[in-house]
Amino acid sequence: MVHLYKKNGYNIALDVNSGCVHAVDEVAYDIIGLYENHTPEEITAEILKKYHDRPDVTAEEIAGVLEDIEQLKAQGKLFAEDHYKGIAKEFKNRQSVIKAMCLHVAHDCNLSCTYCFAGEGKYHGCSALMSLEVGKRALDYLIEQSGTRRNLEVDFFGGEPLMNWEVVKELVAYGRELEKTHDKNFRFTITTNGILLNESMYDFINKEMSNVVLSLDGRREVNDRMRSSRNGKGSYDLIVPKFKELADLRNQENYYIRGTYTHYNTDFAEDILHIADLGFKEISLEPVVAPPDADYALRESDLPVLLDQYDKLAVEMLRREKKGNGFTFFHYMIDLTGGPCIVKRVSGCGVGTEYVAVSPEGDLYPCHQFVGEENFKLGNVFTGIDNDAVRDQFRQCNIYAHKECDDCFARFYCSGGCVANAYHSTGSINGVYEFGCELHRRRIENAIMLKVAQFEAEQAE
Repeated sequence: MVHLYKKNGYNIALDVNSGCVHAVDEVAYDIIGLYENHTPEEITAEILKKYHDRPDVTAEEIAGVLEDIEQLKAQGKLFAEDHYKGIAKEFKNRQSVIKAMCLHVAHDCNLSCTYCFAGEGKYHGCSALMSLEVGKRALDYLIEQSGTRRNLEVDFFGGEPLMNWEVVKELVAYGRELEKTHDKNFRFTITTNGILLNESMYDFINKEMSNVVLSLDGRREVNDRMRSSRNGKGSYDLIVPKFKELADLRNQENYYIRGTYTHYNTDFAEDILHIADLGFKEISLEPVVAPPDADYALRESDLPVLLDQYDKLAVEMLRREKKGNGFTFFHYMIDLTGGPCIVKRVSGCGVGTEYVAVSPEGDLYPCHQFVGEENFKLGNVFTGIDNDAVRDQFRQCNIYAHKECDDCFARFYCSGGCVANAYHSTGSINGVYEFGCELHRRRIENAIMLKVAQFEAEQAE
């Protein structure tokens, strides 16, 4: 399967199964498009007819292109076969240990964000803070279930985790002691809205947190419309100076400004560029996933505008990069040479198998977006996982579990998409959030185009 597309002046052929990317001229582009369903004679006739006014396009040149295609095909770099469908379940069975955990240290929040999937941080329940006892047991459980894996990831999440800051600090200290006695390495991260950030926290965060996710939606009016306190006061003016100081102290590395765009800012590229203009270098902006009747929900009529925004963003990122003022956009980060292995590409994020979330009470769930939904409760850190039926459902999740992925060129870049988004939009973890798929496909096209442009720039140096 080959995906052909034109973007920003480049003719790109993506071989889906091998992941090889070919930047070609117009003639080769057209020949590749005809290759599978036409004979060499038919291709030659059609190309000569189309380019009749170009003396450089000859039967000999066309024959040379066809020969190149045959060689690439023999090398498995073009029109490659899919060798993974029959062994996808075997890949999933390899996810036999837990390597990552999301600790919900606070089911409470000091903001009242309109679109919050966690119900203002309470996750379908009452406000709660994780005790040190539960947190320690969660880290013990992670080590017990990690097998021989040495590197483990723990994200402090909420609600707002800074509302339980002392427990966060004590759990990090406990984790560092466990590292010594169990030959493990914890990679701690934290996600915060920034309201409670203060000078005394910066040193600890920068020393102990491998990554920090900072919540900001973009321009002041956009951010404050959705991210306000319970008294309706916006958060922008309070958090931006704190985020700037923290990011600068981290040398503009190992953090993300992470926001959400909605129906009210379909021109979201302006928000990304606004964040970049504030001096931030690591940016992520996600489409909201919301009930269709919510006033802020994205609509089918928004889709053309949203797709165009991704195109405009990519072009502007190229321009800024050439001027030495580039920045990273999460969805355009793609590694064409040393990216995720095929097991990860087929199997996905490991939700419910390699990755679990822990509620303040110690209950285990497949991921943070399922916390509080009793149908998905896996067990408890004190007693372990006892709901094997639910875990087995997640073991079946891979790109081949979604029939809609069969003819999608982007399937190896999303691994079937987010199962939580699929569940909340279709009612099934094996469903497909088609609106999100449309956005993802456009992001992948732009991400690959940016890599092609980068390669050409390097070759020209």
